[in-house]
Amino acid sequence: MDQYNNRTTIKNTSFLSTFIAKTKEGKNKLSYRTKRWVAVIAIHLTFFLSFAIDIQVLEGTLSGSRFLGFHLIDPLMTMETFLATYELHINMIIGTATIVIVYLLIGGRTYCAWVCPYGLLSEIGEKINNALVSKKIIKQHTFDHRVRYAFWAIFLTLAFTSGYLIFETFNVVGIMSRAIAYGWSVSLMWVLAVLAIEIFYSRRAWCRYICPVGTTYGLLGPISATRVEWNDNCDHCMVCHDVCFENQVLDLTKAKHEAENSEKGITRKFVTGADCTLCGRCIDVCHADALNFDFRLKSLV
Repeated sequence: MDQYNNRTTIKNTSFLSTFIAKTKEGKNKLSYRTKRWVAVIAIHLTFFLSFAIDIQVLEGTLSGSRFLGFHLIDPLMTMETFLATYELHINMIIGTATIVIVYLLIGGRTYCAWVCPYGLLSEIGEKINNALVSKKIIKQHTFDHRVRYAFWAIFLTLAFTSGYLIFETFNVVGIMSRAIAYGWSVSLMWVLAVLAIEIFYSRRAWCRYICPVGTTYGLLGPISATRVEWNDNCDHCMVCHDVCFENQVLDLTKAKHEAENSEKGITRKFVTGADCTLCGRCIDVCHADALNFDFRLKSLV
């Protein structure tokens, strides 16, 4: 993938080529996609080995785990449990607080791009979906991304009214996490069904419109320390929009904002949208180096 000499959109770039990027000098380097895949695989390999050979490093699943003995609890799981049972144990409070602090530092929905195992499958499905749309075999179906907040409220309401963690029965993230750690189960058929919907009907539908896990982490995004930063090197080519499945967060790259930014003397802005997963795909394809990761608290360090 050579963003400096061609427009590396989804359509004109092979999937495998996106794992290697080039510098301005023409040297190969690992893309953010490669780094994310390595991170996700390493995390879940550690889950697997901790159970399979009892290395006791990262025990459990993404819903609830222990890292070197320290409890880590998914915030949505904690919310569901409290609404269903009306009580919280001290370990859940500590584990959830730890996770919230971590994601306030590393960037809200980074969970979706750098931790979630379904994200890897969904990226493969996204490429297939785009190929089918390009060949006019299927039509792309899109919806208002804010519908995810309705699903978030519905799933929490179901926990409160039923006393059960209803969402966890068909949470593809939880199903995959349990399958990786403990072994195959028939519930993986549901994961494949969701993937099929994303391939043949709507690009990245689970992540964009349904998953309340990502929505919960997204609530931390606007105030988190690590964000993507835009600068005025941007020539508004819109390639970043093409590769981003949550491209509403990149509205600041549109040409219509140029005059306003110039008038106000704005040369840098942070992408603060809650939906940004900090996947780095926009950075990987930006030929103007107008997008980069930045730690907003670095002046205090």
